[in-house]
Amino acid sequence: MNKEDFAEYQKGRYQVEINWYDKKAIQNHNKYKLLQWTAIVLSVVTPILIIVETDHIRWIVVAIAALVAISIAALKTFKYQENWINYRTTCETLRKEIHFYNACIQGYEAVEDKEALFIQRVESLISRENTLWIITQEKKENTKCKES
Repeated sequence: MNKEDFAEYQKGRYQVEINWYDKKAIQNHNKYKLLQWTAIVLSVVTPILIIVETDHIRWIVVAIAALVAISIAALKTFKYQENWINYRTTCETLRKEIHFYNACIQGYEAVEDKEALFIQRVESLISRENTLWIITQEKKENTKCKES
């Protein structure tokens, strides 16, 4: 593979994938933290409000309990933590691959076409992550079927 094609692959595929995984990891991490902290804080507030015995407060407690249930259900259903970890792992693994390539280590030292090996390894990592995502989604669907 010539240097121009390899540079285009790095810019047009490799860097785009790293940016995508990084963005998705950040989004899933933020959603996970928001929902987790919402559930924690509201769970702590609920028993304190229960002590106050007025009709007005009773409805607030019911609303808070519903929000806790929704937060926990969203965490379980959308698997933000699992997705965050998978996306971050894939992103960081992709990032280190270029360092292996540049340093001629981890298999690059003994190969004739370093660029082809780099592309093969990057595509393999992307494919593996896609497979993990499918498995995660199938587990989610299987859980729904068992609950019905």
